[in-house]
Amino acid sequence: MANRNLTSAKKAKNDEFYTQFSDIQKEIEAYLEYNPNTFRDKVVYCNCDDPFESNFFRYFVLNFKRLGLKKLITTSYKPSPVANTQLELFGDDKSLKPLKGRPKVTANKFIINEVGDVNGDGSFTLQDIAEQLKTNKNNEWTPLDSDGDFRSAECIELLKSSDIVVTNPPFSLFREYITQLSKFNKQFLIIGNLNAITYKEVFPLMKMNKVWLGNNARVNGGAMFYEIPEAIANLDQVREIKTNEHGKKVYITRVQGVRWFTNLDHGRLHQPIPLMTEADVIKFSTHIPFLRYDNYDAIEIPLVKNIPKDHVGVMGVPISFLDKYSPEQFEILGTSDNGLVDDKVKKTPGLTKIFVDDYYKAGGTGAYKEGNPTAGYYEDNVAKMAYKRIFIKHRKAVA
Repeated sequence: MANRNLTSAKKAKNDEFYTQFSDIQKEIEAYLEYNPNTFRDKVVYCNCDDPFESNFFRYFVLNFKRLGLKKLITTSYKPSPVANTQLELFGDDKSLKPLKGRPKVTANKFIINEVGDVNGDGSFTLQDIAEQLKTNKNNEWTPLDSDGDFRSAECIELLKSSDIVVTNPPFSLFREYITQLSKFNKQFLIIGNLNAITYKEVFPLMKMNKVWLGNNARVNGGAMFYEIPEAIANLDQVREIKTNEHGKKVYITRVQGVRWFTNLDHGRLHQPIPLMTEADVIKFSTHIPFLRYDNYDAIEIPLVKNIPKDHVGVMGVPISFLDKYSPEQFEILGTSDNGLVDDKVKKTPGLTKIFVDDYYKAGGTGAYKEGNPTAGYYEDNVAKMAYKRIFIKHRKAVA
């Protein structure tokens, strides 16, 4: 269910899902509230964003001076069926037309070095940027030589010259994308699926506190609302229809299980989760003692709110725990899949085999590979596997 709309989009050859301006603004403003200089004197690169369509470009160019940016770079991928039609960068001014010979559908590169009131109307808008780009004065608008893939040599050179990457990369390429950012030691704020937490390319980074979830992790119940261009909108995906400032219809779809991933500091990262004692959790919430895994030396906690503040051992919690995770409060030890459980989470090989045998005898069908086990426990004498779990431990248990 979490990826139903995105899966449907792929089958329909429609992957033009645009992040809303309001969602970008809310997330970035949270970092500025914690540190107003987060983006000051930085080169920001949006490398999965057609400059004509992207609200990431729109946000950063309209807030260029307020953020104190040094430079903004935006590149797009060539095969966009709606390229140069959505954002209406050039507005209704018929005098502002692309240069002759520039193809309508191409991989574009915008480099913004300065912004200001170019047309003298007393305000700064996208129209001023359009004026500058038309003449390429101080700012640059050129086609890319390649197709704009973030893995191309051309885009990698732009990446090397940047400080912070902010975009919504293709979910299907998230592993490669975040690996590239890590390789080049870049700061970033990007959007991905919640399940990416358990990827072998991602989880070790989160465990080492080199990557964490963004500030607005649980806005809209963990979902994000995307815009779909009218020209390619599939009504089965549409949750709402709005009219934008240009009078065009904007189709909105809801995608569950979406998160911001970042290595930029924000205030929520330092806020501990308010918790009860183990006795109070049992008394007021669960009404039963905590179950202990039979193939791990840890207790099972299916709800984050039930993490006891005074437990000194290892605890298995759902991956949604990372929405509220503070590295000052907890240590991440491992996860129950991808073979990423380390020695701090003890398991008994013999007991694990017995447990797995019993699990299948009871009708279990979940995938299991030796050396890549999932946390499990006996309940009413039946072996059951827990869903994906992250193993954590208090930095210091509080009595």
